[in-house]
Amino acid sequence: MGHLLSKQPQVQVLLLGLDNAGKSTLLYKMKHNVSVSTVPTIGFNVEMLDARKNRKPIVVTLWDVGGQRKMREHWQKYHQNAAAVVFVVDASDRARLGEARAELEKTLQSEQLRGCPLILLANKQDVSGALTITELKDRFKLRKMCSGRDWFVQPCSATMGVGVEETFRKVVQMARIPPEAV
Repeated sequence: MGHLLSKQPQVQVLLLGLDNAGKSTLLYKMKHNVSVSTVPTIGFNVEMLDARKNRKPIVVTLWDVGGQRKMREHWQKYHQNAAAVVFVVDASDRARLGEARAELEKTLQSEQLRGCPLILLANKQDVSGALTITELKDRFKLRKMCSGRDWFVQPCSATMGVGVEETFRKVVQMARIPPEAV
């Protein structure tokens, strides 16, 4: 309840990616440091986390939006006021990489997300055959796709917790705080 009454700056961060990429698992690992069994997200999950940016407290609201094909057409409703986008990719699912890349490209073309920082998560690094971050950068042509915005690729395993804390720190570091919130 303290979040709502505080004068701390608040930032909205979108957690997007195809279904089964590991978004909800990542969200609850960040929030509660536990691995949870999840079911496909219909709609969204939202969690608020306290953080510090430039030694000042901020509140990060993470919006985990469902990644099924029917849900993706609603992603743009969440673009407004986004301080950063975290796009989660199942780095072990080579068959769906093209689909993930196309959805990321479509998302980043949104006028509301112009210049918005991107953290691309190469999730499921604990699965044999998962793409490395270099392979993912090349496959997604990130240098070209992310021209005009800050971006970063982070390997992680949401279920194991590897790279999750680093991801959250990077999100906080890269998130744009709206001028009116400072």
